Amino acid sequence: MTEAVDPVPRAFLGVERSVTGRRWTSRADQAAQNRALAMTQVHGIPELVARVLAGRGVGVDEAPGFLDPTLRSLMPDPSRLTDCEATAERLAEAVEKGERIAIFGDYDVDGAASSALMFRFLRHFGVTAEIYIPDRIFEGYGPNPTAIGQLIDRGAQLIVTVDCGSTSHESLAVAAERGVPVLVIDHHQLGHELPPCLALVNPNREDDLSGQGHLCAAGVVYLVLVATLRRLRQKAHQMAASMDLLSLLDLVALATVCDVVPLKGLNRAYVVKGLIAARHQQNAGLAALLKVAGIGGPVTPYHFGFLVGPRINAGGRIGDAALGSRLLTVDDAASAEEIANRLDELNRERQAMETVMLQEAEAEALAEYGNAEGAAIIVTARENWHPGIVGLLAARLKERFQRPAFAIAFDPNGKGTGSGRSISGFDLGRVVRAAVDEGLLVKGGGHAMAAGLTVEKAKLGALRAFFEEKAERQVSELVAGQTLKIDGALGASGATLNLVDTLETAGPYGSGHPQPVFALPAHRVRDARPVGTTHVKVTLEGQDGSRLDGIAFRVADTDLGTLLLASRGNLLHVAGSLSADLWQGSRRVQLRVTDAAPAG
Repeated sequence: MTEAVDPVPRAFLGVERSVTGRRWTSRADQAAQNRALAMTQVHGIPELVARVLAGRGVGVDEAPGFLDPTLRSLMPDPSRLTDCEATAERLAEAVEKGERIAIFGDYDVDGAASSALMFRFLRHFGVTAEIYIPDRIFEGYGPNPTAIGQLIDRGAQLIVTVDCGSTSHESLAVAAERGVPVLVIDHHQLGHELPPCLALVNPNREDDLSGQGHLCAAGVVYLVLVATLRRLRQKAHQMAASMDLLSLLDLVALATVCDVVPLKGLNRAYVVKGLIAARHQQNAGLAALLKVAGIGGPVTPYHFGFLVGPRINAGGRIGDAALGSRLLTVDDAASAEEIANRLDELNRERQAMETVMLQEAEAEALAEYGNAEGAAIIVTARENWHPGIVGLLAARLKERFQRPAFAIAFDPNGKGTGSGRSISGFDLGRVVRAAVDEGLLVKGGGHAMAAGLTVEKAKLGALRAFFEEKAERQVSELVAGQTLKIDGALGASGATLNLVDTLETAGPYGSGHPQPVFALPAHRVRDARPVGTTHVKVTLEGQDGSRLDGIAFRVADTDLGTLLLASRGNLLHVAGSLSADLWQGSRRVQLRVTDAAPAG
């Protein structure tokens, strides 16, 4: 008689519903455990590292390459990208002729890094180049006809768009009418019809078979520059031999981490090698920003994503959108320090504005939806909100209420600019496009996890009702089925620096390759106190008396924060990720708490 197999895995530590509403499950099923054992036996990979890899779908044969990603083994021939050779040939021609080139980028980190990457390459060859970053509020995303006309008026003989341009039909038509060629290098989704341009390199275009659709824009730009340098060396350009593309990988790594693209394939090599380049601090602007952010140890993906990236983005959100690209192109230390300080100042202003706006948004959400358990999509809106921060608000609301969320900033004329963030499994872009079709939005679009929209104030109520109708059933099922995948159980005494360093060999971690999450079973909360305005710091004690410090970010007003603060002296199951915190020159282990549940 065959033993019946329960299709529902047993809850880890018996936690069926944590304080954040999630069921804890083991990340590694029996098949993954078997792969981990094979990795250890065949390749000699440490057992813990093998468990982490196997739990994330890495196969036995690919494990060694995954742990040591190299550009040589993972980088495709750039010619496999549609239009890459044509783009490289035209760029090489512009370099040889010394043409004046305009670089049109986006206002986020990927756009700033992509622009700086292209600029630094061209500057090496003595080419006069100008970077143009549009204003987020007044110009919006991508090329616009006025800006294109201005660049041509200032003498641009070739325009290169990076991280934008794939859908800019009207704007690129202006350049075509005036006889100025445009090269588009992008990674965003695009339709059947291509804009009028000389060449368009985008691994997500329908006729591109390169399989590199997971790259951010800077990753695509780098491939184009590899092809361009190859052309220039074939032409025996005197400056080609001294061009060191590897030194520019810090910009690619920064963009790859901050654009939250999957850390698989070539992206892993970009980040691993780019972090090495960043640690050499050859880019004066990046070095200045690392200093301002207080990063004293080796640069990590965490530093890029949570300390460097937000500061660069602050310029595009509430200040001068071009500050980020300008910082990443300067070589003068004094200028770099000045720009870095300005971005740091803008980031503090952004944080202060976000704090006030978030309090208003959460209050509105609670007033509109109660505890939000019956809501499908949270929609908040105010007249006094800064439109450059609504995306951050939406992300915070999604984290707080565990549901798709929108934040909309209305201008005095009743026109609202909004941004939304989704939960895994719900296609937010699809429901926004449906609202456009229904005539509820002026415009809108996006992808599964993020979307943007423009709405008239008079239609806000109808939009909320439409979202509820379209999303209620699916979101309810997704919320009810939310899980937290646990990599293993750990005691406070086992949380050592050696363990952290061993885990890092399976990194870098990020999108598509999440940080390992460990559960600390039945640990006593020896101390719990607020830190700053939104964080909670805890000290956990194991049954053997060993202790571990932890911190839960942005939880002060959430159920998790309330539970931690109310549990002094009590036992909790606590889940989180380990990191090495640098404090006064010494490293110590810290737990980043993400969830908890009463023990027993």
